[in-house]
Amino acid sequence: MAEQTAFDFTLTTLQGEPLKLDRFAGSPMLIVNTASRCGFTPQYEGLQALWSQNRERGLTVIGVPSNQFGRQEPGGAAEIASFCSSNYGVSFPMTEKLHVRGPDADPLFRWLAQQGGLLSRPRWNFFKYLIGRDGRLATWFSSATSPDSTRLRTAVARVLLDR
Repeated sequence: MAEQTAFDFTLTTLQGEPLKLDRFAGSPMLIVNTASRCGFTPQYEGLQALWSQNRERGLTVIGVPSNQFGRQEPGGAAEIASFCSSNYGVSFPMTEKLHVRGPDADPLFRWLAQQGGLLSRPRWNFFKYLIGRDGRLATWFSSATSPDSTRLRTAVARVLLDR
């Protein structure tokens, strides 16, 4: 039996459509748990810039809203979509609001925690998971790591070059 990868999971978009991650097979992804009322919310701007600069090279950024940390994502799907678009120009895929930690965590986030170990479990909004072209977790970043940080951009460049 083949080892499970990120491409084996399906999420649901803010519009209620299935987002099968296997459609990104062979391409790197940056999966980020997000929130609209967080001190880290301005990172949406950097995530959008990262995606705009690298999507032609194959990178997909996926935002996963969660209300688990400080109840900082209280709105529904339409409110989240409107907020992200009007305030930060977000055009990368966004999923429905999910649990990203604990017993009710979405299967993708349980898999990410298993792959990255105890410290990789989200402890706040805007944890970032970089998935390589092979569907495996390449690395992860805490909320404090900005999307425009040298460390994150170097890791993205590395997975984009991996063939």
